[in-house]
Amino acid sequence: MASGSKKVIYAALIGNTLISITKFFAAFLTGSSAMLSEGIHSLVDTGNQVLLLHGIKQSEKPADEDFPFGYGKEVYFWSFIVAILIFALGGGISIYEGIKHLQNPEPITDPSINYIVLGLALIFEGAAWYFAFKEFSKVKGKWTYLQAIKHTKDPSVFIVLFEDSAAMSGLLVAFIGIALAQYTGIAIFDSIASILIGMILLGTSIWLAYETKGLLIGESANKEVISRIKRTLIKSSLVEHVNEVLTMHMGPDYILANISVDFRNSATAQDIEDTVSQLTSKIKKEFPEIKRVFIEAERRVTKL
Repeated sequence: MASGSKKVIYAALIGNTLISITKFFAAFLTGSSAMLSEGIHSLVDTGNQVLLLHGIKQSEKPADEDFPFGYGKEVYFWSFIVAILIFALGGGISIYEGIKHLQNPEPITDPSINYIVLGLALIFEGAAWYFAFKEFSKVKGKWTYLQAIKHTKDPSVFIVLFEDSAAMSGLLVAFIGIALAQYTGIAIFDSIASILIGMILLGTSIWLAYETKGLLIGESANKEVISRIKRTLIKSSLVEHVNEVLTMHMGPDYILANISVDFRNSATAQDIEDTVSQLTSKIKKEFPEIKRVFIEAERRVTKL
């Protein structure tokens, strides 16, 4: 697990902890539904960062008899749990609070406190977002940002980036809702803002769950990696045909490769053993993230 991922999570954890405390304090003083939703949002984000750090720590445990391929998928499991928590807690409670105050709207007593808190929160969230964005830009390579989100095998960085993006959007919605409620005297604008914040969180949750699902159930390595493995194999003088290359990410930096190869009929058993050993070493050297390689000698199957 890249140390950059932990740095991003720690930065977001510290920021969200401080922000959630100030938001709840402001909501208590002013009675703002939107501010309460924002406090819940930041509190959920704080818990999410704790879960991501726990997942990273668990994924670094060495392989044992019960889990011979290690615990790398722990980070995928906890990333998926984070997505569900954003949906269930962040989005659900925010919408509930918004509907509750919509039915019984209450005027905001001192909106100036909310503006100060929202301004500070935008600064802190913006700094955390920039830190996450900068780290994600380092690892995206030649892909576009959307392609990088789709192809990355380390969900922790883009989860924090998505959380911070949703947080900044929620802050802007809260600011608009509170301002409209103050200047029009119509208290339901504050409640509507709370509901909109909940909808933003629901959308973020669904997207994150979709992106982490594939990694959780067993996503293959990127197509470019698979193509390069095939090119490495076919260069061997004893390889007649590469039947298939099956890969699976057991963690962000752990790929399992199962390869089926048709060797030339002239190859002896000793030749095949030597070639398998050489190919395994070459593949691991070229792709350090491939930790286990299994090469099977199988006759080429001709499709009719």
